[in-house]
Amino acid sequence: MTRLTPIATISPQPALSLRLAHWWADLRRHPQRILLVLLAIFVAAVFALPLYFMVSSSFKADQEVLASPVHWVPQDFQGLTNFQRAFDEIPLARYFFNSFLMAGVDVVVTVIFSALAGYGFAKFDFPGKRLCFLFVLSTIMVPFQILLVPLFIQIHSMGWDDTYAGLIIPGIMNAFGVFMMRQFAYAIPNELLDAARMDGASEVRIFWQIVFPLLSSASASLAVIIFLFSWNNFLWPLIVIKSEAITTVPVGITVFTQPHSAQPQWAVAMAVSTLATLPILVLFVFFQRYFIEGFVLSGLKG
Repeated sequence: MTRLTPIATISPQPALSLRLAHWWADLRRHPQRILLVLLAIFVAAVFALPLYFMVSSSFKADQEVLASPVHWVPQDFQGLTNFQRAFDEIPLARYFFNSFLMAGVDVVVTVIFSALAGYGFAKFDFPGKRLCFLFVLSTIMVPFQILLVPLFIQIHSMGWDDTYAGLIIPGIMNAFGVFMMRQFAYAIPNELLDAARMDGASEVRIFWQIVFPLLSSASASLAVIIFLFSWNNFLWPLIVIKSEAITTVPVGITVFTQPHSAQPQWAVAMAVSTLATLPILVLFVFFQRYFIEGFVLSGLKG
């Protein structure tokens, strides 16, 4: 009779170590891939270097940030002093609230309306459909700098400059979102929609109970992308904001780097930049799969 090994004595190899072992075995079978791995590591290091300099500079003294040669490790370590100075000199919590508000509203409105428009372009036939879609796509090819002056004049004529409405509303629709959701909506089977219509479901009910749940992966991808674009938006808030009450984080950072000031506070600016990067970092860590799908699959489905 075969003697079984007690389960308690079995020490399974951790999943991470097992994956690393398979990865190393694959590299040994295909040596040419080592060059690709080394190239990927080099490119990652090049992109990570400015981030490392930003984080390390947030713990330096102001004069050390611009030191030559560069001090990669703080020699005069300031601890959390620069972060405290940032909160003492500007209403940083208010700036973060404004940025979260702008990005949150942009995400919710853009995802819903992009899903509606994308679904309409993908599953409905109406006169001028192709022309309308080409018009939507054509707006992607127009640089925002060209639209900046007429957009500001329009916002000013409506009395929306230096208001949340003027800050948020111009960014709540996105042609890329419409295009992306259209590509994903093509994958929804027409038979499923026809069956719902035969059961007496209205078009509104079909969208909310069938189409939108099926677009959840695309919606998550678009939400991450729009949040990143809105959170990092600098030019439009710089133009439309006049008061400190609705200033966003990217604009607030410039308070410490004004060239006409007696002593620009570069270390404090680096500290605020580090704090501003944290929400993006957390978002990307937890939703990187959706972020990558949004850029890759939007051009493949259809």
